[in-house]
Amino acid sequence: MILADEAATTRLGMAIAAHLRTGEAICLWGSLGAGKSTLARALVRALTTPDEEVPSPTFTLVQFYEGPRLNVAHFDLYRLSHADEAYEIGLDEALDVGAAVVEWPERLDGQLPRDRLDVVITRGRNDDSREVRLVTHGTWEGRELDV
Repeated sequence: MILADEAATTRLGMAIAAHLRTGEAICLWGSLGAGKSTLARALVRALTTPDEEVPSPTFTLVQFYEGPRLNVAHFDLYRLSHADEAYEIGLDEALDVGAAVVEWPERLDGQLPRDRLDVVITRGRNDDSREVRLVTHGTWEGRELDV
C-alpha cells in the first residue's frame, strides 16, 4: 500500500492499534526517516489518549504506556548490541501484560515475537510518500485488517 503523507501514516497506526491484542507485537522495519516513529506514535496515541506525549525511546530504549483497553510498550532497539538485551529490558514482560511496538526489530537476530505484524516501510518517490507492506505471523495470520 502507498501512504501519501504523514497523515496517512498516522491513520495506518490508528487502524493497526484497533486490531492489536495482548501478547502481540508490531515490528516496524525501515531505514532512518522511513516513518517508523510516526507510525508508532499514532498507534500509542490510539491506545492511550490523542494527546499522549510519545517521545522516541532511542535513548531510554523503552517507554511503557497504560491504555484503557490495552497496555503498550514502545521499544527502540537501534542501540542494542545483542538480541538478549531486548528481553533484559522487558520485551517478554511487556507482551505478558499488553502489546509491544518494536522499532529496529532486526536487532533481535531472529528472536522475534511469534505473534506479530511486520510493517515494512520504504520511502516513496517523493519525500512525503511511503510504501508499506504488512506481513502477518502467528495470531495475526488470517486476520482481516481494515487498513
